[in-house]
Amino acid sequence: MDATQLDPVARHTLALAGELRVVIGKLQRRLREQAGSDLTHSQKSVLLHLEGHGPTTVSALARAEGVRPQSMGATVATLQAAGLLQSAPHPTDGRQSLLSLTPACRQKMQSGRAAREDWLFHALEAQLSAKEQAQLQAAVELLRRLVSS
Repeated sequence: MDATQLDPVARHTLALAGELRVVIGKLQRRLREQAGSDLTHSQKSVLLHLEGHGPTTVSALARAEGVRPQSMGATVATLQAAGLLQSAPHPTDGRQSLLSLTPACRQKMQSGRAAREDWLFHALEAQLSAKEQAQLQAAVELLRRLVSS
């Protein structure tokens, strides 16, 4: 988008979009640092899918994630080797297995979320006044509207 062809209000909105993208990216990086996870994006995506949707097959995971079954098989093998996934026989199709999160994985996910939330709580408490926290709450509501549109 060529900012020189925009009216002043649109230019301001474009600049705001850029600043918001950068700040949210930095916040995401800081939160990732707190969890101490060495998982790839695709591995995290698989774990979150299983957490949200329950046990499923490699084929169904591949379809859900938009990758080839062979690629998903490699991702799943890595997660199984790390002790994060377990498999059980499929109840109706003996050729397949159902994948699910291990209790250790669930604990690791919970601990990671707690670490991120703890860091954010302390950062908010230390760096923002009560008035600024109220402003941030209003901004969160606006962000919620943005992501639900």
